[in-house]
This record gives sequence, C-alpha cells and structure tokens, in this order.
Amino acid sequence: MKNEYIDLHIHSYKSSDGDLTPFEICKIAKEKNLKAISIADHDTLQAYPEAFLAGKNIEIEIIPSIELTTSFEGREFHLLLPFIDWTNKEFYEILNKAKKLREKEAKRRVEKLRKLGFDISWEEIKKKAKSQPPLGVVIARILLEKEAQDKNSPLKKYLEGEDRIFAPYRFYQDYFSMGKPAYVPKMYLDIREAIRIGKKYKAVPVLAHPGAYFQHATEEDIIKLKEEGLVGLEVFTFYHSYEQVQYYLKIAANLNLVPTAGSDFHGKIKPHIKIGELKQGRYWIIEELRKRRE
Repeated sequence: MKNEYIDLHIHSYKSSDGDLTPFEICKIAKEKNLKAISIADHDTLQAYPEAFLAGKNIEIEIIPSIELTTSFEGREFHLLLPFIDWTNKEFYEILNKAKKLREKEAKRRVEKLRKLGFDISWEEIKKKAKSQPPLGVVIARILLEKEAQDKNSPLKKYLEGEDRIFAPYRFYQDYFSMGKPAYVPKMYLDIREAIRIGKKYKAVPVLAHPGAYFQHATEEDIIKLKEEGLVGLEVFTFYHSYEQVQYYLKIAANLNLVPTAGSDFHGKIKPHIKIGELKQGRYWIIEELRKRRE
C-alpha cells in the first residue's frame, strides 16, 4: 500500500529561524516515508526553486507555500499559502513591502532591549539572523545565546532547567508581548488583505496553528476569516493539545474548512518538533486543497 503521509508546514534555512536546506529536509522526509511536503518559510519564497530540485532528486512531491506574518484585530496571526504562484513578480513586490515593515519593527525591538540595558546591536542581530527580518523569538534566541556566556546574566533564569529549549518563547512572552518592557506594536499586513492577495496568486489560504499562545483564534475569529476567503485550518500541529485539536476539528467541520496538518519544523530553535510525525497528515488533505484552488 502506497504511503499517504504528508507535512504541510516545514521551515528551511531561508527562514530567519530555520536551519536545514531543502535537500536536507527532503532527505528526512524520504526517510520518514512521506509522499509530499510543503516548505513554508516565514515571509519569503527564497527556498524555491531549490526546494523543487531537491524534491525531484529525492522523489518527494513539493507543494510551494509561504507563512505570512499578519495582524488580525491587534493580534499576530500566521497565514499559510499552499499552492502559491511563487514565480509571480507582483507577489514579490508585496513581500518586499512587508519585509520593510517587519525590519522596522525588529529594529525598534532591539532599540528597546538596548534601553533596558542589554548588550545587543541591530548589526549583531541581522548578521546572526541571516537575510530575513528576524522574528521576536529569533532576537530572543540570539540574545540568550550571548547571555549564556555571562555567569552573572540577569537572564540566567531562562537558561536553566529542563525547559530551557523553550527559553526564547518565554523571553518573548516576558519582554515582547503587549504591555511588556520591549513591546512594539505590530507592523504586519492585515490578514484579510493577505487572504485576498493569496487567492489572487493561486494560493489556498490556511490559518496556521490557530491555538498557538500568541494567536488564540476563537470560533468567532475563524468565522470572520472564512467570510474573507479562508479555506483551511491547521488543526493538526504540535502547538495544539488534544483538546484544542478536537475544538478546531469541530470548527473546521462546521465551517467546511479543510483541516490541515503541519509540524512547523524549524530545527534547533524547536528541537522537540520533528518532520512528518503527525500521523493525521494524509494526502487527501492536499487533494482537497487542490480542489478548492481558484
């Protein structure tokens, strides 16, 4: 029987917080006996066409995608765009505008950290975060890695204990969340506009990890987004507890949204997350998304 497993949410080294090349990702996917994967980097399509070449060499189907960082009613929401026309030049112009806004936001975060007394510079962050505007957790990771060398660091509490792998996320919540010392208002594309743009360029909009700690998407939120053109809901993800999976699975069924599955693999920033370990991810999901592509 032919294997039908898939993973529609993987990040490559082209994300500011990813580590592996498309070839390395495809190799792991092949070892896990996956039929198809989607590399959906943060706000960039730079993994293509490299990802297609890697998939062809290793015989893994590649679904082009991207994960857009957007805003919705004052909150940060992430939108996946599987089947995006990654060759369209107009879409790249939109990405460049979004990139400039995110870079401005990232710089302001670093400025606030410096005012709080942390020894970190924008140049240092940009170099270690590679070419993309760094997300808040990336800035946190770089700062914590630097502070780990100082035995007297005030951030020592984040670097100890069994859950230290989650340190960048704990730091984010303590410093970058609304009302916290280094909070900066979001400068992201509105998700409703992102949905319309995605559909214009042949993508099938899917709300990523709706139950993530920074989103907490409610049924009311998802109803509003369905009215704007949302097609899928990432129900099966390592972000969700069993109760959340059941909650969002019911919403997807009631709203006729495609329940998708994606690991949200990054690499060392999320070492507990592995490619292809969500057994709910089956190929019928790709077939259903393809049917709904406009």
